[in-house]
Amino acid sequence: MTLRARLTLWYAAVLTLVLAAFGVAVYALLSLSLIREIDATLNVAADDIRLAFRREVTGIRLPPMALDLTANVYVQVWDAGGALVAQNVSVPETPFDPDRMAQGEAAYSEARFEGIHLRVLTYPLVAQPEGAVVGTMQLASPLTTVDEAQHALLIVLLSGGLVAVLLAALVGWTTASAALRPLERVTETALQITRADDLSRRIPLSGPPQGEVGRLIIAFNETLERLENLFETQRRFLADVSHELRTPLTTILGNLDLMRKMGQLDTESLDAISSETQRMKRLVQDILVLTQAESGRLPLARSEVELDTLVLEVFQQSKVLAQERVEVRLGQEDQARVLGDRDRLKQVLLNLASNAIEYTPQGGTVTLGLACVGDWARVTVSDTGPGIPQEELPHIFERFYRVDRSRKRTGAGGAGLGLSIAYWITRSHDGRLEVASEVGRGTTFSVWLPQSGSGCSDPPSGTSGAAPQR
Repeated sequence: MTLRARLTLWYAAVLTLVLAAFGVAVYALLSLSLIREIDATLNVAADDIRLAFRREVTGIRLPPMALDLTANVYVQVWDAGGALVAQNVSVPETPFDPDRMAQGEAAYSEARFEGIHLRVLTYPLVAQPEGAVVGTMQLASPLTTVDEAQHALLIVLLSGGLVAVLLAALVGWTTASAALRPLERVTETALQITRADDLSRRIPLSGPPQGEVGRLIIAFNETLERLENLFETQRRFLADVSHELRTPLTTILGNLDLMRKMGQLDTESLDAISSETQRMKRLVQDILVLTQAESGRLPLARSEVELDTLVLEVFQQSKVLAQERVEVRLGQEDQARVLGDRDRLKQVLLNLASNAIEYTPQGGTVTLGLACVGDWARVTVSDTGPGIPQEELPHIFERFYRVDRSRKRTGAGGAGLGLSIAYWITRSHDGRLEVASEVGRGTTFSVWLPQSGSGCSDPPSGTSGAAPQR
């Protein structure tokens, strides 16, 4: 059963229950009101007869006018011996309700008499002052009007309720169809995307965005956008990996063919094969680390790391890498401790420093620094290189992305994974990697890490205590 049909049935069922309860209440109240009016009439007539009757030696005597009541009230008076003393209608001499004659107190009842539905009041006649029961009278009033009113009301309630339920079902079906129509568009779009494999399609928003359906469409479109970006990223990733592996494989195969033609081992060819093999190994390792970091499954040690000591080690190794081509300096250095994996953090800093050295022209400067900003430690790696264009900055942490696309990817060159790995390792330490650059003036990378313990022993003056937005 469809959702539209279920909603319509629930709506009609609830309305039916409400109308049934309302109809029963109206029917009961009307019946009770009409019966009470008839009972009041019978009670008044009984009081008149009770005050008018006299007890004599010969039995019960009623004045001539005692039975001249309304035409809707029938009266029978019986003596203590069960003989009919008087009645105001020409009917068989049998009680209106024989079952009530033996009772010694007033009682209302309903009975069938000569095919007529009657409301009967059985009332004992008591002689004063001795209080002896000398007879019984029964007063009856036809319930024809009440029965007709109840029947008419029942027809009105049933027919009106049926019409109301049908109209409500029609309105509910129409309303549900209009409300669920956007969901049908969502389903159709999803099916079209599945058949055509086209994640670029979006569902048009026709209603208010604050509504339930509007929020669903917005969420669905956002999901489609994320899926499209994910598939596009995976496609580019596979293309980049294929491109990165093609170059070393081509070099290895070329050198093998050369040695096969020469019929002997060649030292230069073997060195080239070894170099390209090491490059492929580093590439596979970097991809594995990056995949683990992005999925949150990168194994990390959790121990206290002295960042100042780590920065000094990176500084010494950077001077070796730079040799005499670039000057490596040590800037501000505070004492800071963080909780994390020492080897992974060193990998981040070495990666940033080696990139800075590689892109800084001869005679330039690379500066490493460590400062405390409130509860955060900030490690900076600055260079005086050519800088990064502003339009490139949002993409530099993407996999296989490099600003200088014309640079050949030789064994000395990277595959464009270093910054992405550094970014995800920093995030795995609950930190953040930022970059600021100006074309022609250089670039500064900042690694923000939350400090452990009491923080810096000597915070720098003039720095803000606010943490970076994460």
